[in-house]
Amino acid sequence: MPTDAPSPTRVRASDELREVALQQFATVGFAASSLQHIADHAGYSKSSVLYHYASKEALLEAAIGPAIDRLETLLREFVDGGRGQAARAVFIERFVDFLLGNRLAVHTFVNQGQSLRGLPVIERANTAIRGLADSICDEHATIAEQMRFGVALAGATYTLVAGATFLDDDDARPIADDDVRDALITVLSELLLTADGLPD
Repeated sequence: MPTDAPSPTRVRASDELREVALQQFATVGFAASSLQHIADHAGYSKSSVLYHYASKEALLEAAIGPAIDRLETLLREFVDGGRGQAARAVFIERFVDFLLGNRLAVHTFVNQGQSLRGLPVIERANTAIRGLADSICDEHATIAEQMRFGVALAGATYTLVAGATFLDDDDARPIADDDVRDALITVLSELLLTADGLPD
């Protein structure tokens, strides 16, 4: 009897291609990544990539779309729950968990968001980031507060990926995710909580 359920091999190939593509997009950049390059790194033919994904843009959507979905949900819950200091503190913890779970995807759309404008998935990401900025910085935010948000977001995403991909193996010291999480929560709280919410 025919079934619409994908075979385990097809699901595995699709997932592997998406993961390799995400690594390539985050480390070499979307523009510098070709479908052939992705296929070679994944151990598949280019035709296999095209079987699963109609284009490099479709592969980008599959690679970073789920993280953008999660960011949109996180943002919606933050806005719906109020934006006071207690809500911000909870949001920062959840945001750090989101960053830790989606390092490469976030790095890709934060660091390449301007150069890839016009791609639908990037426009979604840019809209989510603007929504996040608007939620953290109120309409009367100073330029310094707006820059603090940008430094916090870009710095956190770069640091998470740099530790995993850009350091020489000899220089890399493994740091437990719990320690990274605690440090990020501390730093982002210092940057993103308004002055009256910071400890003295």
